[in-house]
Amino acid sequence: MRINRLGNTDLLVSELGFGAFAIGGNSTGNSYGPTSDQTSIAAIHAALDLGITFFDTANVYGNGHSETLLGKALRLAGSRHAVVIASKVGGRFSDGDTDQTWSPGYIEAALDASLARLDRDYLDLYQLHNPPPEVVERGEVFDVLARLQTAGKIRHHGVSIHTPADGEICLRDGRPQTLQLVYNLFSLLHPETSLDVLFEPAMAQGVGVIAREPLAAGYLSGRHAIDTHYGPGDNRGRWPQARRQLFCTLVEAVRRLEQPGITLAQAALRFVLDEPAIATTIVGIKTPEQARENAAATALPHFHQLELATADCDMR
Repeated sequence: MRINRLGNTDLLVSELGFGAFAIGGNSTGNSYGPTSDQTSIAAIHAALDLGITFFDTANVYGNGHSETLLGKALRLAGSRHAVVIASKVGGRFSDGDTDQTWSPGYIEAALDASLARLDRDYLDLYQLHNPPPEVVERGEVFDVLARLQTAGKIRHHGVSIHTPADGEICLRDGRPQTLQLVYNLFSLLHPETSLDVLFEPAMAQGVGVIAREPLAAGYLSGRHAIDTHYGPGDNRGRWPQARRQLFCTLVEAVRRLEQPGITLAQAALRFVLDEPAIATTIVGIKTPEQARENAAATALPHFHQLELATADCDMR
């Protein structure tokens, strides 16, 4: 497992990170299906054993359950301060429904609540969770984050974004130290939606890049179809059929990357791991088996070699 520096920060992160959205469970109706807390804790421990040291969560994942579970698992493993933990703020769920708020008071209160759930005195990285462009452009949120950084409650701060325009606003402001963005094999097949235009300017400014959804919500595992049934609380069951159809079609275009001993998910992860601008790639992990399958991608040949091997097979 390669260890990379996250931009110009002093954070050293494993090239493959643990995405903790799924372990929040489906009790809040916002998940990737049901989970078992015991299995989730075992998955975190397996990830630690495999050299994963970067864990990414958010206060709204399972309405705080993801943070609580991550804190418990790390405490049981005796690894609370041997890893880099990132969480996010912006979502509010205390009144039942989740909405967004960006007031200084809420950001500070949400941080205290996240720290309590994680059983930590500080966060290594605190990220704004997909804020609207006008919030980033006004910039007051970065004043709050700077105060929290000065107070020692966070070490660094960044922004989780949706679009290239969002990232460009952050880079123009110059204060975010990291950007978290979607990047996966579909970026290669569907370039008009890719955020890779941000890689070069982010590197030039020393902004650390974190890639999320490297398996496109699980579709790049190759284990989903247009008629797949999703249970209660699974976000994918609420997707428009056109989006699911697009994902299934794109998956078929890359399924040839599967080879003996190499799953499609591993090949898809290798594609993202090979991008030099990306410091860490966070993949959702629900079980120890998933942790092992995903971590094995770090030992694979480079993606272009996998493509060449596939092409050689096609010509035989």
